[in-house]
This record gives sequence, C-alpha cells and structure tokens, in this order.
Amino acid sequence: MTIRHHLSDQLLMAYAAGELSEAFNLVVATHVSLCDDCRAQLASFEAVGGAMIETTDGAEMSEASLAACLDRISGLSQATARQPIRRAGIFPAPLADYIGGGVDRVKWRNLGMGVRQAIIPTSKDASARLLYIPGGQAVPDHGHRGLELTLVLQGAFRDETDRFGPGDIEIADEAMQHTPVAEEGEVCICLAATDAPLKFNAIIPRLAQPFLRI
Repeated sequence: MTIRHHLSDQLLMAYAAGELSEAFNLVVATHVSLCDDCRAQLASFEAVGGAMIETTDGAEMSEASLAACLDRISGLSQATARQPIRRAGIFPAPLADYIGGGVDRVKWRNLGMGVRQAIIPTSKDASARLLYIPGGQAVPDHGHRGLELTLVLQGAFRDETDRFGPGDIEIADEAMQHTPVAEEGEVCICLAATDAPLKFNAIIPRLAQPFLRI
C-alpha cells in the first residue's frame, strides 16, 4: 500500500495531546495504524510530550486517590475486558474494534444512487460514518462548515484536488468546495468524520440532509 496523503502535524499533535473528539480520534487512529510515516511522526510528538511532563512539577493528590482508582478497576465488568480485534478484512484494528468485525457487521442505510452510509456512534461533538460509493458514482457537490477527515479503506476517489486511494486521507476545511467521484471498478469505502454539517449546493441533498445526518 502506497500512501500519498497524510495527516497534518497539527492533527497528530492534537491526537497525541488528547485534544480531538472521539470521531476524529477514530479516523486518526485508523490512518496511523496503516501509515508508517504518520505513526513515526506521532511517536516523536508523544516522546516530546512525555519529556515535557517529566520536567513539570507533580500535582498534589489525596491519600484516597489510589484506593479509589483501584476500586474502579476492580469494579469493571468482565464483559468489558474482551480482547481487541486485530483486523477484519479491509477494516484496520481501531475501526474493526469499533464495528465489532468487518464489513459484514455494518448496517448500511441507502442514500440513493447506490451510495450508502453507516453512522458510527461517537460523542456528540463530531460525527463518524462509513461511506459506500459504487464505482463511477459522485457525492453531490458540497462545501464545509468545519473540518472533515476522509480516509479511504477500499477503492479510490478523485476530486478537484487529487486522487485518494487506500490509506490516503483527505483533510477538508471551510475553504474547500469539491465533488468526490469514486473511480470506476471497485466500490469505494471510506471512513469520514465531521464536526459540522456539510454545505450542499443542490436543493435535494439540502432537503434530505437533516434526515441523513450528514
């Protein structure tokens, strides 16, 4: 797998610092699991963060802090201690663990023209979804009210900026207006996260938007 489009340093640093939403954390973790370059860069940021923590003064804690922590650990249900899923088909480990398996576990919802989506439950500050786009099919022309990360898991798509294949991630912000089109042949499956609704130009996608939670 040759990955040409990577995460920005800003996103990797925010991920290392625990500043991203759950939805964006999922996309970043999934990409990092595929990309040697981003994984190495993330490790360097984490090392810097660890070194900075070592130079800071410790925080005062109550005598009961350790006991309270141990009580919480011992009170966890055995059901939550399952082994993480390594990989399931085209789904890397972080995503497979969220879904509970591979593509066969996804509950798709039709959006029309063969396009499907499946919303992944995350915290409310951003949303994550899987997209299934048949070869040759376009996503309606749209802009962005915030940040969108799109990671290709299978197939490929093109837009006004470039081509994005397996492992590639597109970072779209409020300045971007584009019409992604899946390449002919293999179905394009992507993992996407957004922190604000998209801005569709056509009337039909705008009318359907509240129901489809895009």
